[in-house]
Amino acid sequence: MTEAGRFITFEGVEGVGKSTQLAQLQAALEAAGRTVVATREPGGTPLAERIRALVLHDRSEAMPDAAELLLMFAARCVHTENLIRPALARGAWVLCDRYTDATYAYQGGGRGVPDEAIAPLARIAQRGLVPDLTLLLDAPVATALPRARARTAPADRIEAETHGFFERVRARYLERAALEPARVRVIDASGDIATVAARVRAAVGTLAAP
Repeated sequence: MTEAGRFITFEGVEGVGKSTQLAQLQAALEAAGRTVVATREPGGTPLAERIRALVLHDRSEAMPDAAELLLMFAARCVHTENLIRPALARGAWVLCDRYTDATYAYQGGGRGVPDEAIAPLARIAQRGLVPDLTLLLDAPVATALPRARARTAPADRIEAETHGFFERVRARYLERAALEPARVRVIDASGDIATVAARVRAAVGTLAAP
């Protein structure tokens, strides 16, 4: 019988080091003999990546908030059904850079879309799939955002948002963590890579036990 996989998501505002810490945890799990699938949202499959490009990089016309929300969940539905569920069924550990908490934070907190509009779409797109553990990497926006904007690539539509937008996003993330403390673990993202990686491994804790 195939051992059940685990689904761990990484969340946080731009510049907190999600991608770096996901790679650190992936290496640690693989060294322990786990099969790991690393992925991201929006994106993760060829079709979902094409939707990602529309959401983040198409500036040919205005993107209404409702359209952004619907596209995010369209990408999530494809990603969940075509990559995440099959990987978990094979017994793999899926590490995902963002999932539905990001929609509540960015489209909800940042854009002001009410939770009542987000929740039904989450039920449709996820069909009950919830992360086993969500690692919320947290740092002040004033610390994190300059890191993100120092990258060589041009900022996408969301990265180019205002400081106030990201303050609202961070606040909503912390609200969600307070509501679901058993699933969402807040990780202090200040400090060097190794220090934060140790905090992440501690949070994963018994979930990674044989």
